[in-house]
Amino acid sequence: QVQLVESGGGLVQAGGSLNLSCAASGSSVSLKVMGWYRQAPGKQRELVADIIQSGESSYADSVKGRFTISRDNAKNTMFLRMHFLRPEDTGVYYCKSGSSWPDFYEKGHWGQGTLVTVSS
Repeated sequence: QVQLVESGGGLVQAGGSLNLSCAASGSSVSLKVMGWYRQAPGKQRELVADIIQSGESSYADSVKGRFTISRDNAKNTMFLRMHFLRPEDTGVYYCKSGSSWPDFYEKGHWGQGTLVTVSS
């Protein structure tokens, strides 16, 4: 059974930075693909960034150049470094993992989320 625990959320002013972490426990098979989703108030959950075990990553257009996703496979931990934050980055950020791309997109494992609030 995989458990994902996010940390690092909080309140920050626009233009500031925050670093999120996701600590995973369980089989590494279920951690082949990892990513960060976010859900803003009144909006659908959206994929922010994802990363595979090799380190190859991709980003939503809205965060390219401002956010950096990384992972430490030895420690089963994933990170999201967020810079130049904007009020529209506000939301609950969720960690997700999957054993493959179909598993990641269609089912996967979710963390409980951490709230990021960016004030203008």
